[in-house]
Amino acid sequence: MSDIKFDIKKNFGFLSESSKGWEKELNLVSWNDKEPKYDLREWDMEHKNMSKGVTLTLEELKKLKDILNEMDI
Repeated sequence: MSDIKFDIKKNFGFLSESSKGWEKELNLVSWNDKEPKYDLREWDMEHKNMSKGVTLTLEELKKLKDILNEMDI
């Protein structure tokens, strides 16, 4: 299995911390030297290990923002 290359271009913030100390963050990440995408997942403190997550294009992030803004929470 080949290694996955990633480069965190920008951190937008942290949402929570898991019991094992990993932090759920929203970042702009370039995966395997491709165009950066918005990424939501847990990372260890050194940002060397990560959980499964969700990546979104800018258009998808805008649609998600609209959906969240319309929610009555």
